[in-house]
Amino acid sequence: MQQVDVHALAGQSRFNGFHGLVLFWCVLILIIDGYDLAVVGAALPSIMKDMGVDATSAGVMAGSALLGTMLGAIFLGTLADRIGRPRMIAVCVAFFSLFTAAAGLTHDPISFSVARFIAGLGIGGVLPIVTAQMGEFAPSNLRTRLVTLVFAGYSVGGILVALTAKQLIEGYGWQWVFYVAGLPVLLIPLILKTMPESPSFLVKKGDQRQLRAMAARIAPEQVHAMDVVYIGSPTDKVRAAPIRSLFEEGRGLSTVMIWVAFMTGLFMVYALNSWLTKLMAMAGYSLGSALNFVIVFNVGAIVGAIGGGLLSDKFNIKHVLIGFYAAGAISLTALAYTKSTELLFLAVFIVGASTLGTQLLAYAYAGDFYSPATRSTGVGFASGVGRIGAIVAPVLIGWLVSLKLPMEQNFMAIAVAGLLGAVAVTFVNQSRADSTRTRAVNALAS
Repeated sequence: MQQVDVHALAGQSRFNGFHGLVLFWCVLILIIDGYDLAVVGAALPSIMKDMGVDATSAGVMAGSALLGTMLGAIFLGTLADRIGRPRMIAVCVAFFSLFTAAAGLTHDPISFSVARFIAGLGIGGVLPIVTAQMGEFAPSNLRTRLVTLVFAGYSVGGILVALTAKQLIEGYGWQWVFYVAGLPVLLIPLILKTMPESPSFLVKKGDQRQLRAMAARIAPEQVHAMDVVYIGSPTDKVRAAPIRSLFEEGRGLSTVMIWVAFMTGLFMVYALNSWLTKLMAMAGYSLGSALNFVIVFNVGAIVGAIGGGLLSDKFNIKHVLIGFYAAGAISLTALAYTKSTELLFLAVFIVGASTLGTQLLAYAYAGDFYSPATRSTGVGFASGVGRIGAIVAPVLIGWLVSLKLPMEQNFMAIAVAGLLGAVAVTFVNQSRADSTRTRAVNALAS
């Protein structure tokens, strides 16, 4: 009886239509996810005026979804390893589509915050799941590029907000940018029908029939005999306490440092997501012009994420990530003191590449660090704990805005997080990463 490691099979495979299907769904889901998260930042000036709230209260309203994303990333991301990823993705899509739309029906800060909190559960939950899904199916030589391409979808969602928000808000009111977010719930039956199940999940279930069918799609050029038994990697086991596995085998300090890096990265991202439009409006730009900065920011993020993925597949991903965090701090400092409109657009582009682009790369790094069996849990907890930074960011920047400090000081406060992120990644022990161990095993085998 022949045994085949299904993860090794996926890692050695060539990109084909099956991988393209997984990539399509992961990108599309994050486009929707990115829209649902960025929508508040675009509508915030109008919401503040309509509901009569000050900057500090608006920061709390924006932060309510981020509290949900923290809990969603921790609990829904972890739950995906137990009930299956397609089911959990469908649950997350239902949460963030229906309750983002519901936020448009609210008339006061409390009900708005409640709706956004529930939407946040799905927004946060789906991120680690799609990271793990793409990472598990991707050929090893393309893994970082494909995962960062998936997260580029998140920025496309932000661009869609910026492209549609001005017309919807000025033509129909801020509520309509939320109403249209309910449409993706119609995709749930297709997701459940066509999104493949995680190989790790199928190995745990012992479902050899589905594993054989999946193997034939992952590597159709190979012969898949009926007597082959598909197995997982040595770490691909059912664990009574999968959270504990994040701290086993010398990964404890590295796991904590990854959490700190996520906190600082998400602080930068959500400070800008929530307040970039408002800060640019305070600097004298109209709503349309301020939203143009959001477009440039997200285009920069796409370039940064894809560029970071290309660099990471050629060089050590840890070193690339440290460089990106440092670049984020430097570019935010430059943004604070840039006065020319043309140079301001360039600075915002670089900030997008080195803040949101950095965070997208950090997700790929976390997925690369943990084994397939604990990838959803590892990325989920990093994303969840990291949301502390995301929750603090809009509230802290809202408080700084309410103090009417010079705009430069708002951007400098965000820049400090980039320096802290670079330091945190420096302390991650790369020798404990799953990708490092896999390369060592492959080297010995050859």
